[in-house]
Amino acid sequence: MPHLDIVTNVTILNSVAIFSALLQMVAQCTSKERNRFLLSSITAFILILLGSVLFLVLYIIKDPTDTQMAIWVGLAVGGAFLVSLNWWENYFRVISENTNSTFLKNLCRDVRRCRNMLHILSSLIRIVVTACVLGAYIPLANMDWDIVTSIPNRETRIIAIIIGVQLISSALCHWFSLVACKMHALRRLDKYRPKTDEATRDVTFEGHIYFDDAFRDVPGSQGRHVNEYAEMLVDIIREVYSIFVNADKDLFNEEQQIPDQKVVRTPYGGRVVVRMPHGNSLVVHFKDKQLIRHKKRWSQVMYLYYLLGWKVSTKYFQTWEKGGEEPELKRQFEVKVNKPTDCIDFKEKHNTYLLALDGDTDFQPAAVMLLIDRLKLYPQVGAACGRIHPTGSGPMVWYQKFEYAVGHWLHKTAEHVLGCVLCSPGCFSLFRASALMDDNVMKRYTIKASKARHYIQYDQGEDRWLCTLLLKQGWRVEYNAASDAYTNAPEEFKEFYNQRRRWGPSTMANIVDLLGDSNLITNRNPSMSRPYMLYQLFNLASSILSPSTVVLMIAGCLTVLLDIHPNAALVLAVIPPVIILGISFTIKSDTQIIIAAVMSTLYAFIMMIAAITVIGSMIKDQTILTPSSIFIIALACFYFTAALLHPQEASVAIYGFLYIICIPSAYLLLAIYSMVNMNNVSWGTRETAPPPGASKPATDPPQTALQKAKSKITKFFSRAKCCRKPCQRGSTEELLENQEDKPEPEPEPEAQPQNSIVEDVRNPEEGQREEEPIFDCPNQCWISQLKSLSDDMHLQEDTLEQHEEEFFRELIAKYLEPLPENKKKQKKMTKRLKEMRNKISFVYFICNAFWLITTFALQLLDNYVSIQVPKLDSNLQFTGEYIYIDPVGFMFILAFALLVIIQFFAMLYHRVCTLIHYVAFLDTETVSYKQRQQVQQIADEELDDSDDFLFPNLPRRSYEQGTLV
Repeated sequence: MPHLDIVTNVTILNSVAIFSALLQMVAQCTSKERNRFLLSSITAFILILLGSVLFLVLYIIKDPTDTQMAIWVGLAVGGAFLVSLNWWENYFRVISENTNSTFLKNLCRDVRRCRNMLHILSSLIRIVVTACVLGAYIPLANMDWDIVTSIPNRETRIIAIIIGVQLISSALCHWFSLVACKMHALRRLDKYRPKTDEATRDVTFEGHIYFDDAFRDVPGSQGRHVNEYAEMLVDIIREVYSIFVNADKDLFNEEQQIPDQKVVRTPYGGRVVVRMPHGNSLVVHFKDKQLIRHKKRWSQVMYLYYLLGWKVSTKYFQTWEKGGEEPELKRQFEVKVNKPTDCIDFKEKHNTYLLALDGDTDFQPAAVMLLIDRLKLYPQVGAACGRIHPTGSGPMVWYQKFEYAVGHWLHKTAEHVLGCVLCSPGCFSLFRASALMDDNVMKRYTIKASKARHYIQYDQGEDRWLCTLLLKQGWRVEYNAASDAYTNAPEEFKEFYNQRRRWGPSTMANIVDLLGDSNLITNRNPSMSRPYMLYQLFNLASSILSPSTVVLMIAGCLTVLLDIHPNAALVLAVIPPVIILGISFTIKSDTQIIIAAVMSTLYAFIMMIAAITVIGSMIKDQTILTPSSIFIIALACFYFTAALLHPQEASVAIYGFLYIICIPSAYLLLAIYSMVNMNNVSWGTRETAPPPGASKPATDPPQTALQKAKSKITKFFSRAKCCRKPCQRGSTEELLENQEDKPEPEPEPEAQPQNSIVEDVRNPEEGQREEEPIFDCPNQCWISQLKSLSDDMHLQEDTLEQHEEEFFRELIAKYLEPLPENKKKQKKMTKRLKEMRNKISFVYFICNAFWLITTFALQLLDNYVSIQVPKLDSNLQFTGEYIYIDPVGFMFILAFALLVIIQFFAMLYHRVCTLIHYVAFLDTETVSYKQRQQVQQIADEELDDSDDFLFPNLPRRSYEQGTLV
């Protein structure tokens, strides 16, 4: 439009769309609940229509004979009406939902299904309209078509740029409209709230603590006792319970008594059942390794079968045993009763969630609800993890803070966006019950390690292997950056190395397993595409070649520091790792860690000096376009930008320098330590070691028949005396008796019987008589031990339900029997582990050797085989010199840069999605002014727990008959 006054006025009219106002009025007429707004809608439509009429009259009455002016004005009003068609879809959806017309309903459903094609057609219509306007404008303006075809290049570029901006803006507008729809859908999650009527409560919360290896032998006691950590846990529960109960009491009021709680004997040891002040239950399971298999994976098997197999499924099977109809029970188990307005049935097991935690994990309820949102919105998500923050103090924790940050900022987000997260850590992850109960997941997770590689994949990386099983079954694993959790990190160098000694080989083993079944996984799991598997293959190759890459980096540092030939620097850089690798096969692991600590310090100084030298050379040569300079600057820019995009975590960027100088320790020395000690399948961290110099208990001689009988009689009466009733243990009691019946040796002059008091003077006729054992411990079993801890919280002994006891006996007999000690088999497996260690280490280090030899050879032929890069100064002017880069190194740097760029853009996309999710979540979780005052009051009183005030609605949030364990 060449007339600016017409354009200005029609823009004012276009600010309020005519067609949208009409549709709004029709939609409110069809929607009964919006009739109160009908008057304002009709008034708005009349005013808009009147404004358009006055717009036409204003320009026409100026000169009724000016036909061209009337055409311009008509085109302006027509264009404004066409623009108003952009907002028809939302109102049309409302009209179709509230109308009785089947045609409109079907039309709306078809439009919703083919929305993308509709946008394409609307774009084509806009192009046609633009062409028609241009075609009409030229004849009306008495112009020649040569004006259009003879536009100068500058104007042509401007037009092309404007069209490109228009296309990009159209795509962004469509994308942001989808973003707005997602935010609206997430806000609707607020409707998933439980019924307030206690009789029809449709959501339950349970907490279960599994205490591995919780029992110990106590001299002078007939039964086993729980260890000091278990006592500490019960005492903490009592203390916290007391704080909860008396939180609202005044200073001078009498403290309220803690209700009695239950303590129960179980086939696996025992449990303490605590009913919390608000009605939720907390169950502490104390496991006795003499009765049930211990270690983390078997504790996971235990709670998976108990929580999912017993608490979710068994009630339907018990009803079936009593005569219930199988099809009806199966329907109730698979399809839960839902709302009449819902068109999709929800399974109970599909809406049951397990939140897996470590004992030292700290989190807020909002973090859990964010994970539940992901699983509720997307039915194919089988597990979701949050952002893990390491806590502690010292240089090792500082290093891990930045390492965790980079891993979550780049690696986790890239996995989430490009495919699936490969590891949902057990310290803070939410699992869907139906995913864990799927074929070849929970059942296969119970497999005992029978091969050497099983010990690496199954027992050294349990969380990653469980996610591998979920991915193979087609489930998706996601990462939510807004769900924060805090866990303790290793503070000592030795503990850190032992932890990563487990993580490194298990990670490689699981990735190799996924890549080996890539065809099956890509066909079964829609989130795992072939390009994503290629991305993981490149990641695996990068991790394998990381030691040689670090050696090349150190060689570059030595080249700069000593001003020597690159090949001489490479030889110097290779010598220390080769020596460490050679002697690591012959020395103990503790000695290896000491050597690694010393070398890590030396390498840190080298990296620090090299970084300063590179910066000095950039200033001296007035150029940054050298390989080392570009690498350092690009890496720093990526990390700095990533930190800015995570403002709440930006403070960890100060540890980036520590992370950089520790690269040789983390990617070279740690790799050597992990490969050499791959045959060590012990946990390595959080283990209670025996005291130094402690010797193994000597094997006692066998008992006589009289001694066995006397021992059994004494045991029976001591149990009856302690517990007031015989223990109901059944078949599992035999194993306990075999462990507890310490054989008593025959009396000899040198060796006295155990658990007996020998008199200094004995009668000759009593010299050969066996002394009676005396049990002088105040607490004769673990139940009396826990009862005696405190008078504030009384523990009442209770019995386990018969069906549940039978369930645990069958579970232990089938999956969790303690593994017998077979020295011959252990010796054979130790040999196989060493053989596997030797094979994998050979392949691992030979690949790195090939990489170094190739680089060495290309550096010898740098005058013949190299890539010339012109050297530019600070003004980007050619200096006349060239930088020579070997092709292999150039390709590796290029591939690494491509990998970082992919991760960076994936992070940007993930940050936007996280922002959408978090904003929508905050919209449903508002805090009133009164609640804020309560929070401030509690903070002033220095009470630690204010979750009930900060998030008052979180525990009452229902997810279609869901259960959170």
